[in-house]
Amino acid sequence: MALTSKHLHDALRTVQDPDLGKDLVTLGMVKDVLQTGNDVKLIIELTTPACPMKDKIRGDIDEAVRAKSIETGEPLGKLEIEFTADVRKANDRTREGGNPLPLVKHIIAVGAGKGGVGKSTVSANLAVGLARFGAKVGLLDGDIYGPSVPTMLGLEDVPTAARGNMLMPFEVHGIKTMTLGKLVDADKALIWRGPMAHGAFKQLALQTEWGALDYLIIDLPPGTGDVPLTMSQLLPLTGAVVVCTPQRVAQDDARRAVRMFQQLGIPILGVVENMSYFVGDDGKEYDIFGRGGAEVMAQTMGLPYLGGMPIHMKLRANCDAGNPIANWDTPALGRDIDALCQRLASQISIQSHGGLIQPTLSVR
Repeated sequence: MALTSKHLHDALRTVQDPDLGKDLVTLGMVKDVLQTGNDVKLIIELTTPACPMKDKIRGDIDEAVRAKSIETGEPLGKLEIEFTADVRKANDRTREGGNPLPLVKHIIAVGAGKGGVGKSTVSANLAVGLARFGAKVGLLDGDIYGPSVPTMLGLEDVPTAARGNMLMPFEVHGIKTMTLGKLVDADKALIWRGPMAHGAFKQLALQTEWGALDYLIIDLPPGTGDVPLTMSQLLPLTGAVVVCTPQRVAQDDARRAVRMFQQLGIPILGVVENMSYFVGDDGKEYDIFGRGGAEVMAQTMGLPYLGGMPIHMKLRANCDAGNPIANWDTPALGRDIDALCQRLASQISIQSHGGLIQPTLSVR
């Protein structure tokens, strides 16, 4: 017998793109595996036709396939490696390939360059806020390693359900939601490598019966790892929201998140400044972290600024209690969240019509 397609794909999973630091299979660079007897032809798609690491990738592939042949005891004849190139960005290719969730009008990622900036808080409140305006909204908890949605939406006692091989979303606070936190032991640490996180995210996104939605908001894990890459290759995103706190160290990481989305071909819908300020019992506003830092960052990067969310004891208490809709019982807090939702909806509308058209000056 000759090497099987599975043997060859397993071998290619050990070969990393030197620039991207991920294996060829995960990156979707293996376009075809052709076999004639013991002869093998591999078609590998690079991100640029002038890839300076092409020879190294070729050598690593050759070494990995021959090692797999020796390991399995299966003979290998002629090995041919053909390189092609697709210069489109990951999400550009995904959008051109169609929507695996055809009943979902807009898919919006909410990300951050670092943890602890309140990304999940912003995601949950945007979802509930948009639903309050009459939209059909879903919230996908894409934070595979640290899902927060079960706590923030009060899902602890809500039973899971399935129909055939499809997961039924939880319906709470006027939205639909799905999270890995309800499918595994709440105290279990998920020590998973990239391919396992990829598989879990794909199942949550595509095997949930979302139905018709105006917006599907995806709460991403912090940083620039495997899940955002998987998302960009899987779902045609309308755009992304980047969450940042005012201080400089958070801005530095948020810039990296912006660049990640841009490299993947995902438009930036705007920046949200969380923990923007604190209002004391005396009614005075305190700029604990230096209010306005994220707005300045957005301006310098040419990005829309969606607004700020304050440090508010009711916001913390309501999210900890799994009752985010109670945030609107505090008028000032509700107004802040509504403003974010309205600006986000406007940016989505602009993006859906081809992006912002720059005005031109006509002198006569």
